[in-house]
Amino acid sequence: MEPDELLPRVAEGDQSAFEKLYGLVSGPVYGLVRRVLRDPAQSEEVVQEVLLELWRTAGRFDPARGSALSWILTLAHRRAVDRVRSARAASDRERRVAERGEVPAFDQVAEAVEGRLEREWVRRCLRRLTDLQRQAVTLAYYDGYTYREVAGRLSVPLGTVKTRMRDGLLRLRDCLGAAT
Repeated sequence: MEPDELLPRVAEGDQSAFEKLYGLVSGPVYGLVRRVLRDPAQSEEVVQEVLLELWRTAGRFDPARGSALSWILTLAHRRAVDRVRSARAASDRERRVAERGEVPAFDQVAEAVEGRLEREWVRRCLRRLTDLQRQAVTLAYYDGYTYREVAGRLSVPLGTVKTRMRDGLLRLRDCLGAAT
């Protein structure tokens, strides 16, 4: 039987027709793909992809547009060219990255996640402080005020701010120490 007779039967799901078609076309398909790709291993992969595609899409074959073998070889050629383009694009990407020399010194994603977790832990620990301690620590460390400026903003004596800061920082240290 010829590919033109077998392909309509493959479209109907006839496995024995596919086996016969496979035997007839696998050699020419491999030869075409091998000429395009030049790599035997990749050629074998692409041939398998083409023959799988052939099994799935046999119903799309239109005998009015040409022979079954030419349709199958067209599928093979397109798939081989796609593989070449994909490999070339990957190679170009790698070359551009290498030319830029941008190799991060650390894992940026892990660093970002770790930073986010640390900030959340600090927030939790700050919530454990009294309101007065949290106000003093926040004004001094997050807003950048000196102890004297914190005392002025909170309208309390400087000694009171120092006490609140010391007690608040000790509680933060204990809380954050438990995180490690």
